[in-house]
Amino acid sequence: MVLETLSSSLKDTLSKIAKSVFVDERLISELVKDIQRALLQSDVNVQLVFDLTKKIKERALKEKEPAGLTKKEHLINIVYEELTNFLGKEPKKIEIKKRPTKILLVGLFGNGKTTTAAKLGKFFQKRGYKIALMSTDTWRPAAFTQLQQLGKQINVPVFGNPNKKDPVSIYNEFEDELKKFDIVIIDTAGRDALSDDLIEELNEINKTVKADERILVISADVGQAAEKQARAFHETTDVTGVIITKLDGTAKGGGALIACSVTKAPVMFIGVGEKIDDLEKFNPPNFVGRLLGMGDIEALLEKAKDAITEEEAQDLGKKFLKGEFNLLDLYQQMEAMSKMGPLGKIMEMIPGLGQLKLPKDIIQVQEEKLKKWRFAMNGMTKEELEDPEIITGSRAERIARGSGVEISDVRELLKQYKQSKKMVKMFKGSGSPRDMEKMIKKMKGKVPKGFGM
Repeated sequence: MVLETLSSSLKDTLSKIAKSVFVDERLISELVKDIQRALLQSDVNVQLVFDLTKKIKERALKEKEPAGLTKKEHLINIVYEELTNFLGKEPKKIEIKKRPTKILLVGLFGNGKTTTAAKLGKFFQKRGYKIALMSTDTWRPAAFTQLQQLGKQINVPVFGNPNKKDPVSIYNEFEDELKKFDIVIIDTAGRDALSDDLIEELNEINKTVKADERILVISADVGQAAEKQARAFHETTDVTGVIITKLDGTAKGGGALIACSVTKAPVMFIGVGEKIDDLEKFNPPNFVGRLLGMGDIEALLEKAKDAITEEEAQDLGKKFLKGEFNLLDLYQQMEAMSKMGPLGKIMEMIPGLGQLKLPKDIIQVQEEKLKKWRFAMNGMTKEELEDPEIITGSRAERIARGSGVEISDVRELLKQYKQSKKMVKMFKGSGSPRDMEKMIKKMKGKVPKGFGM
């Protein structure tokens, strides 16, 4: 999970509020200390931490709770709002207003610019844009080859000339061809530090390209030193935004995220894994919601869209309401879930479930079960998938042998199917489609502001 330690500490803090009898100055002081500890452990700048917690304390002591909110809910709301403001308040988007829109990626060596170029390409490709990638990194020998390999993975053309040593000359060679694309993403060279050579090279390529966006790619493991880098790059190349990579795998991620957010170069995207799809738009309100266990419905829906088409979802919905749910439908749901990513990541996006601090081994066991169930279903005939009721003991044994799973796994799958079927019948028996619609609308408006406290 992204910033797992910070998230866990903040959830513990909110849990303390939930369990308390009164909201008084003592509780507020304890809450402030807990937040300070959590942020400092995530390598956030000390002064920034004290500025934030001072605002939280002042608001908590002075503000009267609005109508409809309890004191506890208002206190949680203050924490949520101030953390959101701390991380940039509003999301910063890349606007595609002309063709081609040119995005120049800059940054120091080893921060993941080349991989990020492909991830960004994939992100916009999924939204229907025609993408080109370009390598102007003449310092790292394998840079062009690496980008070519990544381009093949996402079926996007890659331009560059490893025989040339001048980035401007490389860009000029392909400038006319690049006009055929909606978005051109340009990977530049990095250094171990922001040297005069690098500044001069970036200024030259930037002048030639006339990039619409100049994005700094920075690794989360640099922690609060990210602020110095972000400011330096912003001053030299007028950076319009930041992408933070490796945010899923370092304790210093909070420091990097907040350090960049307080500069004039806002965070636009975050890298949340090694796969080509593991790039997310950075939306401060949604991100803080996930940290605090409120979930992130927007990100969840985005992942769901990539995993299952609208037509497939509607078809499943109709079958569900008619009570025609079978193992083929269950298989389709499981396939969609596997495309959406690890179960732990999906759970943190669902309001309420993000608060449950399930041990990692439990989540891993569930993922292992889903994998075995898919194997078992691959060993079934079409007839068995369409009508699981015909699966007798001997059939179950054949399925287990043929798919390489235990007989207990097949039985557990069938038990799960029967439970799902019961749920379908419950929904089916809850009245007319109009009643169902009313119930769903009611449920949508009932996400508790104070986490069910």
